[in-house]
Parts: sequence; C-alpha cells; structure tokens
Amino acid sequence: MNIGEAADATSLPAKTIRYYEDIGLIKPARATNGYRDYDGNDVHRLAFIQRSRSLGFTIDECRSLLSLYEDKERASSDVKALALEKIVEIDRKLKELKSLRSTLKTLADHCHGDDRPDCPIIDEIAGRSRS
Repeated sequence: MNIGEAADATSLPAKTIRYYEDIGLIKPARATNGYRDYDGNDVHRLAFIQRSRSLGFTIDECRSLLSLYEDKERASSDVKALALEKIVEIDRKLKELKSLRSTLKTLADHCHGDDRPDCPIIDEIAGRSRS
C-alpha cells in the first residue's frame, strides 16, 4: 500500500509516517517506481508506535518498546521497567501541574478581574511583587 493508504489505515499523517521512516522506526519496502510500499507489518508497527506515543512514551522509548516487542526472548521485567519509569515521570509531571494550578488559582483569586489596570497575574509573570 502507498503512504496515503497507510496513513488512512493508521490515522497518522503521511508526514509523521515519513518522519518515523527517517528516524528508522519503520523501514517500508520500495516499489520498482521508488515509492514506499507499506505492508501489514509496517501498518502494525505504526499502530504500535501510535499507541505507545498516546501512552506518553518518547520516540526513544518507542524504539525500545518496538525492540522488546520484536524480541521473542524478551523478559517481561524489561517491559515492566519501562512502564514503571514512565509512571514515575507522569507522577512528577502531575506534581508539577498541581503546583502550577495552585499558583495560578491563587493569582486568579487575587485578581479583581474588573476595569482596573493592576493585576497580580501580570505582576507575577513580569516578576514584580504585589504591594
């Protein structure tokens, strides 16, 4: 199948598929005319990458997951270790987001939100202390 058909089959933009090829995540065959020729395995790999990305894995982590997926001798502990590392990262990001939310909530609560020009939100962003 051509790249358009692979894009339709995976709901990925053709540009993303080309990028994945450029960085070596997929290696479609080439037809005699030089066009990419995607087979079912390529589409499956693309879907695997897409799902991995939707779970928050980076490109390099997707590369590791693909390698583990294709290694029939893999230890499930290796896969679990990647997942647990991702959970730690997600927890750290959640903590950061909660802190950001708390700060913004405090600033929004202190902003009058009326026609006055003074605004603690702007003051904080500008690095000025509220007086």
